[in-house]
Amino acid sequence: MSGVIIASAARTAVGSFGGGLASVSAASLGETAIKAALARAKIGAEDVSEVIMGHVLTAGQGQNTARQAAMGAGIAKERPAMTINQVCGSGLRAVALAAAAVKAGDASVVVAGGQESMSLSPHATFLRTGTKMGDVSQVDTMIKDGLWDVFNNYHMGQTAENLAQKYQISRDEQDAFAAASQNKAEAAKKAGKFKDEIAPVVIKSKKGDIVFETDEYIRDGVTKDSIAGLRPAFTKDGTVTAANA
Repeated sequence: MSGVIIASAARTAVGSFGGGLASVSAASLGETAIKAALARAKIGAEDVSEVIMGHVLTAGQGQNTARQAAMGAGIAKERPAMTINQVCGSGLRAVALAAAAVKAGDASVVVAGGQESMSLSPHATFLRTGTKMGDVSQVDTMIKDGLWDVFNNYHMGQTAENLAQKYQISRDEQDAFAAASQNKAEAAKKAGKFKDEIAPVVIKSKKGDIVFETDEYIRDGVTKDSIAGLRPAFTKDGTVTAANA
């Protein structure tokens, strides 16, 4: 049995839904992170045994997006790549699978992580057999494939409501925790704590290249009072809002 180490890590900055990274595919984001991680570890693309990437919203993204990211990062087509889906745990599961492969002696260097673009998840409708009469509805694949519990038939936000009720977590406690989390992220950003882990994404535009390298979701100056007035997002008398979810 071989020992396992994480040689390096890299991520892109996190974009808001419909924000600065909205036009960039998940595979392209993965490619950027893979290139940076390999460079930081001083490992050549030719030394990679396998690539495992978690990716949930794959509708319309083309075959095996892990392979797209791998080949985009210069890893040889002879090296296998696998895309996995364990919903929110996909990226972490990819790392666990990579560690298992190294431990078993099946691989020596494995690239593992997660890649996602909620902004590019399409709306879809089933027209394979045609529609004889009536309207045709469209499904939001972001919700259907990523945010909807197929077993209980409700949004994952409802799960948050269920847990808040079960463990008696008040709205005030949730708002306080959310504000503190934003405050910590704001402080870390301003102190430059994230710079070493972020790999810049270069976006081509008619006006020239745009370099995306700062997390968009961090909101400056959030207080518990500033988010206290938001309405519940999932149930009328609930406690989970857009700010504390």
